[in-house]
Amino acid sequence: MRIDLNCDVGELEGSANLDAELMRLISSANIACGAHAGNPALMRRTIALALEHGVAIGAHPGYEDRAHFGRRPLNLPADTLRDSLLRQLDSLAEAVAQQGGQLRHIKPHGALYNQAGADAELAARLAQWVKAFDPALILVGGAGGALLQAGRAIGLNVASEGFADRRYRDDGQLLSRQQPGAVLSDPDDALKQARALITGQPIVSDTHKPLRLAIDTLCLHGDSPQALNFAQIIHHWLQQSGVQLAPLMPPQRPPRPIR
Repeated sequence: MRIDLNCDVGELEGSANLDAELMRLISSANIACGAHAGNPALMRRTIALALEHGVAIGAHPGYEDRAHFGRRPLNLPADTLRDSLLRQLDSLAEAVAQQGGQLRHIKPHGALYNQAGADAELAARLAQWVKAFDPALILVGGAGGALLQAGRAIGLNVASEGFADRRYRDDGQLLSRQQPGAVLSDPDDALKQARALITGQPIVSDTHKPLRLAIDTLCLHGDSPQALNFAQIIHHWLQQSGVQLAPLMPPQRPPRPIR
């Protein structure tokens, strides 16, 4: 058995940034692209950390709404959203290429991720824009959501994601952060959910109903105060259980040229 453990990184500055410690425990990094968080210098440092630890690099673009950390739903004109997305992808891809790395996947951030998982029209647009940017990128989306369906429909490689640190609704969507209990804070709860997701067992929804999700990759939020603790506990369990930690594997292809 194998699993990809991914983390959203490049989002915090100073002592709050634990990316160096997290990189030792994960197999894929979703790097903020300067919109909801991050900046060119932080992107470069985060890329260097990922390359140092052999961690697969992915783009983590979001809404340009730093005041709400990209977690407030927006309804932008399609052209505005497309241009923002491509600017973010270009910025990160160029920085990765300059350090001799390769961009492997893309995972939308926050509200954009949630909206694309539920809105088929938005999901289709995002998938088309990703394919136009680089058809070899793996598109990461919520298990069973519209974004994965849209990606598959146009031939993209997709990866189904589950969360160790978030509570789910009965329909498989994430419980809103505005609701009590939406973010798991107890290490035992996070490990229990991680184990169930990785082994294909049902997790428990917010209404205490069993919910089964098929995943390729498990996520931890790097901005969470519990991120490092959760990562250490889950990484230890993977080692003890003989589960191989491995990044998502796209088809072999030459590096994308810098535009």
